[in-house]
Amino acid sequence: MKNKFVMAFSGGKDSTLALYRMIKKGYEPVALLTTIKKDADKSWTHGINNKLLQQVSESLEIPLLKVECDVCEYEKEFENVLIKSKELGANICAFGDIDIEEHKKWDIERCNKAELESIFPLWQENRESLVYEFIESGFTTIIKTVNLDYLNESFLGKKLTKEVVFEIKSTGSDVCGENGEYHTFVIDGPLFKNKISFENKGIFIERNYGHLDII
Repeated sequence: MKNKFVMAFSGGKDSTLALYRMIKKGYEPVALLTTIKKDADKSWTHGINNKLLQQVSESLEIPLLKVECDVCEYEKEFENVLIKSKELGANICAFGDIDIEEHKKWDIERCNKAELESIFPLWQENRESLVYEFIESGFTTIIKTVNLDYLNESFLGKKLTKEVVFEIKSTGSDVCGENGEYHTFVIDGPLFKNKISFENKGIFIERNYGHLDII
């Protein structure tokens, strides 16, 4: 029996690379699980709107499972949607976490509650090597959010190339953005049937974060 999985999916480079590796190993994706802010048209962390997430789902030909929640119900609603993924045939949930133990612990706890196996395809690999693997695999991603304590607004909207990775590194920031320096939105690559189209509405600042406003 082929192992089927649900992918904890942000729309960014790490979860996309983890998805790519899982598929290459022969696992079958049944859904993309994405957390959405309750009463807001955007995902947690990456701030990607529903329309664009749906475009990604259609291009990847993988259904979208949305966890619509606020902060106080985040854990419970995440578990509820994991349970729903089992109805689609999932017996595994895959995550794009790399090396932050606290995140992995949280993921495993949610999966245990839903009685799903958890898999971490990128776990404890070199952060910089993973970024280059993502780029060399043929994916295209734009920088969607930056933490202004680390990176300035000029990085917003840039495609993540080896040259841009070098620029990020030269600021002293982690090249993978694993500490929250930046977040990305993947718009094309080997898993995509077609490139994601969007309209750039400019930049807005929210506290110490700069965001690219795309629709």
